Parts: sequence; structure tokens; C-alpha cells
Amino acid sequence: MGKGFPGLPGGMQGLMKQAQKMQEDLAVAQREAENFSAEGSAGGGVVKAVATGKYEFTSISISREAVSPDDVEMLQDLVLAACNDALGKVKANLKDKMSKVTGGMNLPGLF
Repeated sequence: MGKGFPGLPGGMQGLMKQAQKMQEDLAVAQREAENFSAEGSAGGGVVKAVATGKYEFTSISISREAVSPDDVEMLQDLVLAACNDALGKVKANLKDKMSKVTGGMNLPGLF
């Protein structure tokens, strides 16, 4: 019976160690990503939203100049845009951290 996987340094044991190391690195990257927060803005900064790496919003601020009783839809759009901007930054950070660990491999279910 052949030994391990020919051509792989360290054979099966080396492969298992690499997999375990990657799993540990992914866990560290995930914790770092969860502790990250990003601010998104819209309307030139009149509406701002802050989201965490856990995809939770921690604050939303709205300048008085963004509030007009005659144009509630505009304010709603600005809040939505600021929230989406913040979440986009959180997703980009997570993707960057995971990509560094996986060497750019796209592993399904990670992010």
C-alpha cells in the first residue's frame, strides 16, 4: 500500500496540519472581522450609519438639513443608502480577511 499522497510534502499528516492551521487562522480572521465596524454615509454625509462585523447597526445619525416633512421619501432613501454603504464596507473587510487566510481561494459558505 502506498504512503500518503505522492507529491505532497509530509504526506497526509502534512495535509492535515495545513488544514488545521487554516482552520485556526480562519477562526482568528472571523473574530477580527466581527470586531470591525464601518461607517457608511449618504447625501454628502448628512446621514451616517455604523455597522459592526456582526452585521448589526450601532448608530445612525441624521443632520437636521436632511429632515423635511415634505420629502420623507428622500430621508428614507438616504438612510437606506447609508446603511447599505456601511454593510458593503463590512462585507469587503470580511472578504479581505478571509482571502488572506485562504490565499484567494473561494471556499463556498465562508462569506
